[in-house]
Amino acid sequence: MRGVIKRRREFLHLMRAYTLEKGSFTVTDIQNGAGVPRSTAQDWINRLMDEGCVVQREKKQGRSPARYATLSALPQSACRKIFTTVDGDQVQIFHECLSGASAAFCGHHHTLADGVVMQVRRDGTLLRECARIGFSDVRIGLYPSPAVGVVGVERDRDYIIQHIRCIGGPAYSLTDMMAHADGVCDVAVKREGDVVEGAVRTRALSHLIIGIDDTDSREGGATFALALALLQYLGATKEVIPIAHHIVMLNPEVPAKTAGNSCSFIELAATPESSEKVVERTIMFVEDESLSVDWGIAIKQGFRIGPLLRSYGRQVRDGIVSRETAQETAIRHGIPLYGGRGVIGALAAVALSGLPNEILLNPERKIPL
Repeated sequence: MRGVIKRRREFLHLMRAYTLEKGSFTVTDIQNGAGVPRSTAQDWINRLMDEGCVVQREKKQGRSPARYATLSALPQSACRKIFTTVDGDQVQIFHECLSGASAAFCGHHHTLADGVVMQVRRDGTLLRECARIGFSDVRIGLYPSPAVGVVGVERDRDYIIQHIRCIGGPAYSLTDMMAHADGVCDVAVKREGDVVEGAVRTRALSHLIIGIDDTDSREGGATFALALALLQYLGATKEVIPIAHHIVMLNPEVPAKTAGNSCSFIELAATPESSEKVVERTIMFVEDESLSVDWGIAIKQGFRIGPLLRSYGRQVRDGIVSRETAQETAIRHGIPLYGGRGVIGALAAVALSGLPNEILLNPERKIPL
């Protein structure tokens, strides 16, 4: 079912593009544009005609082929991606939207609704929410009530199901758009008057935080650039969804620094079975691309950072920490380390993940525990 939804979206997107550019399209246009047999292109045109998304503009006449057009050039969905990562009894919900304004709208109303959502953050068009598994009643309505809220999150084996209650514009998004977003396996909806409640099913993905440090030298290079390249490299694989890249300023007074003493961490969502492959590719990439033999990597599964691990990040920000301390801390928290001296800062990057950029980028800001 998931593959059918994805293929439908791809063909409809291609047909909309032809309609916008040329006013119509032919079977040959879709055949060449999608790289599929002619019979497959015709089948998808027929299917979308049956759904009411495509109409026939001109019938075949002699050598002139039949021409078709989509009924609307509006985007099929404002929801680009919806995916979820799991850490114990908590879930992070990621919703990448076509519009930053729409992401801000949902973030505002989800915060207002409260429910099972504990934290809401937005980075441009990406809405990121931390929720607990369970249910909580949410009262939805028109202003001043919240228009949309997450009333429950449950795990069903390898899947996460979000239960969303909404009205108005968000209800249209739930019924007509969310099923077309990458990462969504299924959406089931029911309506009670003006209020719509839906169950959005996504894969229960692993959350990986990869800290990196000491990949540059005084002759060149930059850890932030290598980390960003690593995010793009890993994110190009089918089983991995790139989430974010962050820069962390550590103690600027450390004598062995190459420049300002910053490190980086990246976040990924990956299928559980692909996690080992991600680790192997990370080590290979950093070892090949690093300009320093001191490069270090720390890789954590899960997004929850406990006070003891956060305390280690504070120690590295405020003072000088030995490699032995880094190794002991990593063992205590089940975080594997790879490489040389850079593991000190790499583990600190992981330990400080989840904090806002205002703290990560300012070494004078105190680290909250």
